Amino acid sequence: MNRCDDAYQRAINKIKDYNNQKIISCCCFGPTGPTGPSGGPTGPTGATGPTGPTGATGPTGATGPTGATGATGATGATGPTGASVNTGIGTVETGSPGTLAQASITGTSPNFFLNLTIPQGITGPTGPTGATGATGPTGPTGATGPTGDTGETGATGPTGPTGDTGATGLTGATGATGPTGATGPTGDTGATGPTGPTGPTGPTGPTGPTGPTGP
Repeated sequence: MNRCDDAYQRAINKIKDYNNQKIISCCCFGPTGPTGPSGGPTGPTGATGPTGPTGATGPTGATGPTGATGATGATGATGPTGASVNTGIGTVETGSPGTLAQASITGTSPNFFLNLTIPQGITGPTGPTGATGATGPTGPTGATGPTGDTGETGATGPTGPTGDTGATGLTGATGATGPTGATGPTGDTGATGPTGPTGPTGPTGPTGPTGPTGP
């Protein structure tokens, strides 16, 4: 406790003693007086007290941010040269569709072989039919093959419709006159036809010679 606290406590004790004396000597109380002025000036700071006991250790704080990357160290000395190794392709096989690819290494140092098993791809769906290409040029006519055996005569098909009358052909050359045939029987006399129109008058004939003189 500093000196200020000690003075304060002594003032409180005096007030209590005064109040106790008033209670004993009087049975009644007057009205409360006005509040007195504030206390005197602050006393000097007391001496530093002894150091208290060390408190319990607090919880571990959060991990701080990662520090900056340090400088790259010096390159180490080159190691000894290793033994030479010879590599090559061994077997290459085709696996079944849908299986996993496999690889293995066989042989003994320094000769090693890489063996592979590659699965066959799954057949994809049939693509759409492409557009018909342009007709290519006609190839040369091949040699005539041997005549095959005559097949059996097929059934007669139905008669087709009559075709259009063809154009009249050219008149052929007159053939030689054939022999005269026998005279046929006389036919019936036909009906008399109508009289034809009178023909024009013919020209006058020449005068005849004079006749002999009469007796």
